[in-house]
Amino acid sequence: MNLSAVEKIAEAVLYEGYILYPYRPSAVKNRQRFNFGVLYPREYCDLQLGTEAWEMNTECLVLGDASMAIEVKVRFLQLVSVQEWQEGIDRAISSPLVTLGALVDQPFRQSFAFEALRGEFELSALELGEGLFKVSLAIRNLSNLESAGDSNRDAALLRSVVSVHSILHASGGEFVSSFDPPEHLKAAAATCQNAGAWPVLAGEEGQKDLILSAPIILYDYPQIAPESAGDLFDGTEIDEILALRILTMTDEEKREVRNGDDRARQILERTEMLPPEHFQKLHGSLRSLR
Repeated sequence: MNLSAVEKIAEAVLYEGYILYPYRPSAVKNRQRFNFGVLYPREYCDLQLGTEAWEMNTECLVLGDASMAIEVKVRFLQLVSVQEWQEGIDRAISSPLVTLGALVDQPFRQSFAFEALRGEFELSALELGEGLFKVSLAIRNLSNLESAGDSNRDAALLRSVVSVHSILHASGGEFVSSFDPPEHLKAAAATCQNAGAWPVLAGEEGQKDLILSAPIILYDYPQIAPESAGDLFDGTEIDEILALRILTMTDEEKREVRNGDDRARQILERTEMLPPEHFQKLHGSLRSLR
């Protein structure tokens, strides 16, 4: 198992939309953040009449026998208030290896708790045929609102699972692409129901023991462009344009960025130090004539 390539993509998913250009907390667009992968408290979802989610569901196919084992890593951000700004703390919960046979007999459930944040994930399996299983992963926010009837989004975010995604590893088996399954498995793949999640094969091209289930649409084997100098967190991820726009910020704007979120400060400092030849790399690369 080679997790390095997957972890790089997962890190980008984790901070997608974390803070948007111009990276100032006072900017209007940074007052309504985190549109991807947010699991709110169920009470808040009820108040929003079902327009928000408290649960994420992933289903995918795996080839193997009952002795094959699955392990899961769930990652998300927990938000905390810091001087009128909601800063993210990385959280990760991992399961032990659990065989498909055990998951068919009984789902594996694991709870997590971080201060006022409560949740769980549940892993199960269903045998569809000889050597073919459907694996299901449900991630749930079980937190309560601070006060009954509180419908304030900022308050709800402090008790939410944010930018949630998962990495599934099959030990001794192979996952089936949900994006482009083999012809003889298309009917079985069509039975997989995903809510708020898009599972894709991850890792090195051709590797089939890892699935990244993200709250944004990806293709199999997503990669970080080698020209990228680092995360920019803005939903567009057009590195050249964002880097040039950062350099045009006024001294006052840069001062606010430096005094704001630490990750935004790192973006500013990294961009200001980029050599001219790196901007030439950002201008574009020809990867395929297709």
